[in-house]
Amino acid sequence: MRLDKYLKVSRLIKRRTVANEACDHGRISVNGKVAKAGYEVKIGDRIEITLGERVVAVEVLQVADNVRKDDAGAMYKEL
Repeated sequence: MRLDKYLKVSRLIKRRTVANEACDHGRISVNGKVAKAGYEVKIGDRIEITLGERVVAVEVLQVADNVRKDDAGAMYKEL
């Protein structure tokens, strides 16, 4: 699954366009490297999101196309 879609489906970022822009501006890194929106997310990847002063680090536990809002938190683990 593409990185921008994963961020939207997992509810880490509300909209896919915002996730895409964050990737374009270098605010998203995967496993310590700046990642583009087309990066293929795999289980075990470590994603760091920098939004303003706040940095959110998560580890991918699950990759799924359709997830209910209540189950979105099970897709990742905050570090």
